[in-house]
Amino acid sequence: MLNRRTLLAQTAGFAVMGLSLGKAAAKNLPGIEKAAMRGAINATELGVRPGALDDQSKAFAKLLRDAHDRDMPVFLPPGTYIVSNLSLPGRVRLSGVPGASRIVYGGNGHLIMAERAEHIELSGLVFDGSNRWMGDYTQGLLDLRRIAHLVVDNCQMTGSGKNSLALEHASGRIERSEISGAADAGIYSVEADGLEISGNSVSDCANGGILVHRWQAAEDGTIVSGNRVERIRARGGGTGQNGNGINAFRAGNVIISGNIVSDCAFSAIRANSASNLQVTGNTCSRSGETAVYSEFSFEGAVIGNNIVDGAANGISIVNFNEGGRMGVCSGNVVRNLSTSGPYPADAPGFGVGISVEADTTVSGNVVENAPLYGMQIGWGPFMRNVVATGNVIRKAGTGIVVSVVEGAGTAIISDNVIDRVQNGAIVGQRWAEPVTGDLAASGNAGYAHLTVERNHVS
Repeated sequence: MLNRRTLLAQTAGFAVMGLSLGKAAAKNLPGIEKAAMRGAINATELGVRPGALDDQSKAFAKLLRDAHDRDMPVFLPPGTYIVSNLSLPGRVRLSGVPGASRIVYGGNGHLIMAERAEHIELSGLVFDGSNRWMGDYTQGLLDLRRIAHLVVDNCQMTGSGKNSLALEHASGRIERSEISGAADAGIYSVEADGLEISGNSVSDCANGGILVHRWQAAEDGTIVSGNRVERIRARGGGTGQNGNGINAFRAGNVIISGNIVSDCAFSAIRANSASNLQVTGNTCSRSGETAVYSEFSFEGAVIGNNIVDGAANGISIVNFNEGGRMGVCSGNVVRNLSTSGPYPADAPGFGVGISVEADTTVSGNVVENAPLYGMQIGWGPFMRNVVATGNVIRKAGTGIVVSVVEGAGTAIISDNVIDRVQNGAIVGQRWAEPVTGDLAASGNAGYAHLTVERNHVS
């Protein structure tokens, strides 16, 4: 261990933190160095002891109140701190040694809650719920509501009996953190205002990965980028309410980009009633149901440059019957789909590469190994203003199916390459029933709402 004089010499210019650290810890902890420069309070100076076997909730609460009153950050030395039922004051800056400063839930209510806080910053900490029961009044291991500025950085959260991180009316950022083993969702945000969720790892959660929700449909503006989400189950059941890696519900103006999402019971990325949505540059592997889904009453969805490898359905931009409309689906690679899903499928079944319905362009996509349809355009009368052009469809049951039900609107299907399909390249359907020959050869076959031209079939 270093004495005070040695520490000062080695950290040249940093303010003293009041705690002797080993050289290895000091080198690897930029968060601690920042805390040192700010003149952080050493938690041990105010009676909080690392490794103590007894509950330290009272001492911890007093420490945070004192830091709030002095408007100073707190440094938590390595060790385990058993606490329960902490309510954070309005201003908290708490940092520790990543992977070593462990705040462990002692049971009987909640771990950490905050309400109407001005500034909360948590960095380099481990929050361990020990898979213990939590009170009905709390939504997560960290339950933070109406937070004007929130930073959660380089933390770990594990073993929550509910959500790991539950946010309501929060703005700020959640970044570079590892979240695993939640009994519900990893991150659950409701009614956010300028929130960014980036660079995190979320895994092995029972019902959801990253959820961005609102009570009523409205602008949200959350950015979900660069996260790794994997092994998300649907313990709560249903047909899509649970089991999604990243989920936007009623949240408008959300950007979901550059994430790697794998092994989710339902969708890798699912948006329900979320307008002005962007889903771009994500890699989605082994989804149990539809890999990328924009559904129900939305207006405006851009789904582009994603990779889908393994799913029951690839990409769906649907539910014109509920007002779902206006989309762009371009530059995606969709492959290796299955006719099996997590529940018995309604008609037409699983195994569809790309499905669209209204006011949507579908261009420049590549679909391979779609056992039912490479592409489905419309469903019954629910089709309007669809353009499908410049796509490559290879190894499919039917290349493209398009609705010819009375009341269906305009569709243009042109300049696509369709290779090695079993049941026709382009076929008109009444709901799930084929009723035309191959339109790639015959044109629109008398259906005035269709334009079918210049498609190449091999």
